[in-house]
Amino acid sequence: MDKIYPRPHDRQTVYLNSVVTGENIEVGDYTIYNDFANDPHDFEKNNVLYHYPINGDKLKIGRFCSIACGAKFLDAKNIRSAWDNKGDIVLGNDVWVGYEAVIMSGVTIGNGAIIGTRAVVTKDVPPYTIVGGVPAKPIRKRFDDDTIRALENLRWWDWEREKIARSIVAIQNGQLDELEKNA
Repeated sequence: MDKIYPRPHDRQTVYLNSVVTGENIEVGDYTIYNDFANDPHDFEKNNVLYHYPINGDKLKIGRFCSIACGAKFLDAKNIRSAWDNKGDIVLGNDVWVGYEAVIMSGVTIGNGAIIGTRAVVTKDVPPYTIVGGVPAKPIRKRFDDDTIRALENLRWWDWEREKIARSIVAIQNGQLDELEKNA
């Protein structure tokens, strides 16, 4: 990635891997973060809380994710005990995290999942599942099980940039048959 801002004249949205520097935070290409309240360059300071390098836990965010303003990644071990290790926070690819959602330590969010606005995620979220509430609970799956399996097998987010560009309409419109032809 050679630029910070995905859209010209939009200084509220950044490619997250261009602004994150922490050694325990990994962010995939094309993942964006929007912050209309603060400087999006301050993501680590404002959104990754109680995540100290000495603990060894990681925040891993996949490719093509979209993270809304105020979303928080909370290393909860420091709330109860400094040595109560819950584990890494892992977001798959193509995950959407809603406004002011909170994701707790030890949680894995599957590819294509959607985390609703102000949800508090305390448990793993399966791929392509929409969750919401406090604590977050499944609302519904985005697709039927066969489609989810097919998308997981295609792994379009790992394709070369040119192949994704050629397939962008099919990706945006959920045209599985077109995507399978291009695989």
